[in-house]
Amino acid sequence: MKFWDSSAIIPLLLEDAHTSESRKIFHQDPAMLVWWLADVECVSGICRLERMGHLSLEDAEEALDRLRQLRQHWHEVQPVEPVKEWATRLLRVHRLRAADALQLAAAFVASEGHPATLDFVCFDRLLRESAQREGFRLYPGKLRRRSGQA
Repeated sequence: MKFWDSSAIIPLLLEDAHTSESRKIFHQDPAMLVWWLADVECVSGICRLERMGHLSLEDAEEALDRLRQLRQHWHEVQPVEPVKEWATRLLRVHRLRAADALQLAAAFVASEGHPATLDFVCFDRLLRESAQREGFRLYPGKLRRRSGQA
């Protein structure tokens, strides 16, 4: 079982630059562990793309339906006090936003404080860097650069 950040879940719902990698990881091990608010983050991302005109209403509805189906099969790390404690520490140590700190903190709780025992699936560069510094095994192992990135 791997811990999935929302940045890796969204490519399972919508076609993007990371879809093939996300699908490959998912098909190798479909048991997903996620933070309690991962579905809310995914809905936020989908709706933002629709509002920006990058996604039609129909495509957004299809993605939301896929999210509902996927959610039925994943396991969630609940919002317990240790998640808040870890997130607070991570915010002091890393350049993370609150939502990303909560994602990483949930992974810490899931790993019972032993990050090297849990695979962390993520495409967000800052969150990946923080997870790597904290000792998680990252999936994919390396991110491919998107065109136009230095």
